[in-house]
Amino acid sequence: MMEHEQRGNGRASMTGSDQPRPAAAATAASEQTVMAAWQTLAPLMDLITPMALRVAATLRLADFLPDDGTGAGVAVADLAARARADPEALARMLHHLVARGVFTEPRPGEFAANPTAALLRTDQPASMRAWLDLDGFGGRMDLAFTGLAQTGLAHTVRTGEPAWETVFGQPFWSYLAANPPLGASFDALMASDVEHRAALADGYDWTGIHHVIDVGGGTGRLLADVLAHHPQLRGTLLDLPETVARGREYLAGLGLEARCDVAGQSFFDPLPAGADAYLLNRVIHDWDDARAGLILSRCAEAAGRRGRVLVIESHLDSGAESASFAEMNLRMLVLSGGRERTLDDYAALAAGAGLRVAAVHQATDRHVIIEHVTA
Repeated sequence: MMEHEQRGNGRASMTGSDQPRPAAAATAASEQTVMAAWQTLAPLMDLITPMALRVAATLRLADFLPDDGTGAGVAVADLAARARADPEALARMLHHLVARGVFTEPRPGEFAANPTAALLRTDQPASMRAWLDLDGFGGRMDLAFTGLAQTGLAHTVRTGEPAWETVFGQPFWSYLAANPPLGASFDALMASDVEHRAALADGYDWTGIHHVIDVGGGTGRLLADVLAHHPQLRGTLLDLPETVARGREYLAGLGLEARCDVAGQSFFDPLPAGADAYLLNRVIHDWDDARAGLILSRCAEAAGRRGRVLVIESHLDSGAESASFAEMNLRMLVLSGGRERTLDDYAALAAGAGLRVAAVHQATDRHVIIEHVTA
């Protein structure tokens, strides 16, 4: 389906050499350190799984599912109808719980109850469901620690809509815009992994690229690294006005103001045309298909026949990655209505925006750079 072509020296291409590069090796070590920290703290800090378990109990999912030993399962659409839930949101939550050992998926899109999930059934002598039911005292008692009631994950699974607004009173992005200190904290968190940014900056062969526009580039951390690694490049940082104002200060502090300008605007509006490359670093997964497609369409319009659109995202692989993919997929829905995607999903989005996948470059263990040209 995709054309994996090797450009230039083939840096970080999936079809390139298996010999590790020093930057890639350093990034791999950094990612292993971060992963070890997450594994140590995850049992103490995780709120997603406890909430998912309570929502499963509230919706009585285990009551509607056969034991997995029977070899049968219930299609998610049928389960959603019985539980009065949104089918896609319910599937995302169940995939997360399956990855955590609660429920099974005997066939794609069909779910069953394993012995752990069976403990959530209403007729269980231990009455665990009553202790977790968010509609009853047991679940509400625990929510005293969070301040939430009929909001959060339960709202998302029932309606398919992001929970952020029900908790904080405004949609995710509007809330960040209305609360500058929190917006600045978000920007800093997104830009915190220095070695990861360095690997992304070096994960693509920039030969022949003279002007790159970082679309939704925050305060310019990645763009600064790209410019530092590739002195022939000129850059434009594009984000909302308040964000690029902070970015201008950051770039000037690095002495890059002569090589980089800023554009304060929404990426849903027409973009500055004529650049050689339009970079979207972990932007597309923030949005549903309709708005993600619009962002890609704006990039395609601006890139024209000669430009490239570079999308940096994680994607579904296999094995150990599937659990983190399922968790992030659920997290994106709850926060902003976004989603994680497979490479085929990204290719389909691109096709709808008038783009074609030209190559896929493995930048880090978890992130790829998907290179597009106009179709």
